[in-house]
Amino acid sequence: MRFDHIFFDLDGTLTDPGQGITNAIIYARKKRGLDPGRNEDYYKFIGPPMPQSFVEYWGVSLDEAKAILADYREYYTPKGIFENSVYPGIPQALEALRAAGCKLYVATSKPTFMSVAIVEKFGLAQYFETVSGSDPTRADSTKADVIRAARDAFGVDMARAVMVGDRSFDALGAAQCAIPCVGVSYGYGSREELLSAGAIYVADSPADLAAYLLA
Repeated sequence: MRFDHIFFDLDGTLTDPGQGITNAIIYARKKRGLDPGRNEDYYKFIGPPMPQSFVEYWGVSLDEAKAILADYREYYTPKGIFENSVYPGIPQALEALRAAGCKLYVATSKPTFMSVAIVEKFGLAQYFETVSGSDPTRADSTKADVIRAARDAFGVDMARAVMVGDRSFDALGAAQCAIPCVGVSYGYGSREELLSAGAIYVADSPADLAAYLLA
């Protein structure tokens, strides 16, 4: 077995949040009198911290990004959070990893309270030691921050740890914590994006992912 401790991204890795996240972005744009665009226009927002995406893609200041985030959450918190689905094969992959003795953790840029609600709603909470998410009062929380929070809470031996995610931000956060990253191609990032960011392997399905991690 390659790894004893496995950190999982949530959006685009365990669940497909595309509908809820993009609907919430469209809601925020409409509220501000902007062209709502199409849902697929905003898939690139899925993965990194949302304020960071507003700054990067819309050219707004961090303060303005925080205000947009508040509008976004008016839709996302009560409704969009559950416009979501578990990727086929994920429960079986998690079950196989747990049965082999791996300790699993969620490490996501999504706020912790939302992430906990999602894994509980979709029956995934049973597989994880903890759900480590971002602090909703901070716009500068990074993937490395949430990995470290889980590490510190459980005294994880990082010499036998790995991060699993679908975007470059997962690989870069893992590198900042001195652990490898395994990418997944079925989420919202490309194979090229993940490999360029330093992923050591890119799995094409949850079954492929489990097989690699357990080899």
